[in-house]
Amino acid sequence: MDDYSAQIREQVLNRMDLSRDVSDEEIGELIGEVASQTLRGRTMSIHDRVRIEQQVFNSLRKLDVLQELVDDPEVSEIMVNGPGHIFYEKDGRVQVWTQSFTSEEKMQDVIQQIVGSHNRVVNLSNPIVDTRLSDGSRVNIVLSPISLEGSVITIRKFPQHPLDMETLIAREAISREAAELLKRLVKARYSILISGGTSSGKTTFLNALSQYIPEDERVITIEDSAELQIQGVKNLVRLETRNANMEGVMPITIRDLIRTALRMRPDRIIVGECRGAETFDMLQALNTGHDGGLSTAHGNSCRDILSRLEMMVLMGMDLPLAAIRQQIASGIDIIVHLGRLRDKSRRVLEIAELDGIEEGELKLHTLYELEQGACGWSLEEKGRLHHTDKLAQIGGTHELSNL
Repeated sequence: MDDYSAQIREQVLNRMDLSRDVSDEEIGELIGEVASQTLRGRTMSIHDRVRIEQQVFNSLRKLDVLQELVDDPEVSEIMVNGPGHIFYEKDGRVQVWTQSFTSEEKMQDVIQQIVGSHNRVVNLSNPIVDTRLSDGSRVNIVLSPISLEGSVITIRKFPQHPLDMETLIAREAISREAAELLKRLVKARYSILISGGTSSGKTTFLNALSQYIPEDERVITIEDSAELQIQGVKNLVRLETRNANMEGVMPITIRDLIRTALRMRPDRIIVGECRGAETFDMLQALNTGHDGGLSTAHGNSCRDILSRLEMMVLMGMDLPLAAIRQQIASGIDIIVHLGRLRDKSRRVLEIAELDGIEEGELKLHTLYELEQGACGWSLEEKGRLHHTDKLAQIGGTHELSNL
């Protein structure tokens, strides 16, 4: 079938009117005509005929051999290691895709199509780029020869409809008791940092927490590539970074956007992910009356993420460690740590309260921790919230005591 697809594609390209924009409908009709002529007299099922026409259409107007994976709602990740090696994750397990790009050149066409749709640039001078697809899926691209076996595309897909907290409870990612606590903390404007490893569900969990933000608040989101799906907020401003290009366009960084957001009368600022020097600006925002912020960061545990925050601040600001720790202690109230278990399920592993500084060290107070018992894994309560001042302002301390 691949030979038929290549023949039909070549004939369609020869017959296309390149002097004007051709609609998808016109392309589809032309593919149908050419397919009828090319396949006349050949025994073929209707299913195979439709599949060939779809392959040709995907190669001309969509993401070629990747489009079927992109359209599959059960696929969560697509990994392309050069034109001939494509893998995908489905139901938590990585599998090999039976199709491949016909050449590195065709793969490059798809790459340029992806980055061009969102005003990004990737070339030998700028061989690494983060962008997104039209459906919000996150894309990372690394070009050859930085990637030795050919260019690499990694696509992280997100559900068309963001998972809410009820769904996460049903999937046993979090207990109802812990979810109720987080609901009250979000409403009371506690600043929450979500930590975890790659593909642990940080963005999904942040989206779920956002459903508890009061709908009358003004929320500003800041991301490298816009992928957050904030729920229920009407007064929402979404900001995205911009790379520099060869035409002299200046870059817009996370740090630039945080500083700008402070002038936009925000009630809350949500930073999609802290990875470097922008961590200092995020902490500054949280310490200047903009509490209730949400953000994510990569870390191995609640304790580990505190060390990472210190290192990320030092990447952009030469400050005494004591001053950095004071900023962290004052700016962040709660850390939620996520992880993946051996059965590939994503779970909340720990919820901890940042309880100030003791003898120069940041002090953590564990509220919930995942434990394995005779009946399996469960998120067990380990302590009560110490700092209830914000809850008291909304009358939430009584409900908290009854949890």
